[in-house]
Amino acid sequence: MNMEARVGAVLEGGQRALNSASTHGNIMDAGARKFLQQHNNKQSQQHSQLGTVQQLLAGGIAGAFSKTCTAPLARLTILFQVQGMHSDVTALSKASIWQEASRVINEEGFRAFWKGNLVTIAHRLPYSSVSFYAYERYKSFLQPVLGVENHRVNGTADLAVHFIGGGMAGITAASATYPLDLVRTRISAQRNTMYYRGIWHAFHTICREEGFLGLYKGLGATLLGVGPSIAISFSVYESLRSFWHSKRPNDSTIMVSLACGSLSGIASSTATFPLDLVRRRMQLEGAGGRARIYTSGLFGTFAHIIHTEGFRGMYRGILPEYYKVVPSVGIVFMTYETLKMLLSRIPPAS
Repeated sequence: MNMEARVGAVLEGGQRALNSASTHGNIMDAGARKFLQQHNNKQSQQHSQLGTVQQLLAGGIAGAFSKTCTAPLARLTILFQVQGMHSDVTALSKASIWQEASRVINEEGFRAFWKGNLVTIAHRLPYSSVSFYAYERYKSFLQPVLGVENHRVNGTADLAVHFIGGGMAGITAASATYPLDLVRTRISAQRNTMYYRGIWHAFHTICREEGFLGLYKGLGATLLGVGPSIAISFSVYESLRSFWHSKRPNDSTIMVSLACGSLSGIASSTATFPLDLVRRRMQLEGAGGRARIYTSGLFGTFAHIIHTEGFRGMYRGILPEYYKVVPSVGIVFMTYETLKMLLSRIPPAS
C-alpha cells in the first residue's frame, strides 16, 4: 500500500483517499472554502475545467513531494520490517525508533534517511497519477452498473463504487509500477554495505542474478494488500466525512478532510500492515546473493514469521508508519490543492 502502497504503498492509504477525494471534488481548496455557501458548485466547475494532464501532473507531484518530506519515517519503517530476516534479529528487536534513528545517523550519516528516495519519486509519480486516473475511469464505469447515476441517491451503492473502484485503481497502479517499488525496497533496506549503487545498477543486477521475474518478487502479497488498503481508506474516508458533515455541517471543510484522511490512513495501515511486512521481506529474498529464507509461499511466510517472532512480529515498524500518516495527508492535501488551483488556469490539453 502504498502498499504503497504505496501502496502505499502505499501508499499511504489515507493519503490516497484524500487525494482521490480531492480529484473528484469532495474537498474544497482554501480559496474557495469561504464561498462555500454562496458558490456550492464552484469546485465541481473548477474540476471540470481541469484537464486530464493537469490532474495527473498535480497528483504525481503531490505524491512525490509528500514522500520526500516523510522519507526518514518511511525508511525507518522498512528497516524495522526487515529486521527479522537475518541472524541479528535478537539484538535489533528491542531497538526503539530513536535508537534506530541514532544508529542511522552515526553509521550512515543524516542523508541516509533519504536513501532510495530518488527511486521513491520515480515510483510515486507514475503510481499516484495512474491511481488517480484509473479511479476516475473505474468510477465512471461502476456508477451506471451499480445504479449510482446521481451522488448519494443510494448510499450503499455509492460506497461500493468507492470501495471497488479504489481497490481496482490500486491494483492497476501497483502492477504497472511494481519493479520500481521492489528496487526502492532493496536500496532503502541497505545499511552500511551498498550492494546496489543506484536505480539502473539495481535493475541490471537483479535481472542478471535473479532473472527478469526477480523484479516481481512479492507481487502476490502486493496485489492482495493493495486492493483492501485503498478500498478501506476510500470507504472509511467517505463514511467519516459524510457522518461528520451530517453532525457538524459548519466545520471547516479543510480540517474535516485532513482529519478524515488521517483516520482512514491509520485504519488502512492497521488492517494491511502484516501484508505489507510480508511483501517487503519477499522483495528482499535473495538480495545481494543471500540465501532464501521464506521458501513456502505467501501463507508459509506468514506462518514462519509468527512462529519465529510471534504475532507482534507482523507489526514490526508500525509506529513510524503511524507517525507519518498525518504529515503525509496534510502535505499531499495542500500541495495537490495548490497545484490544482494553479493548473486550472491553464487550458486543458484535450
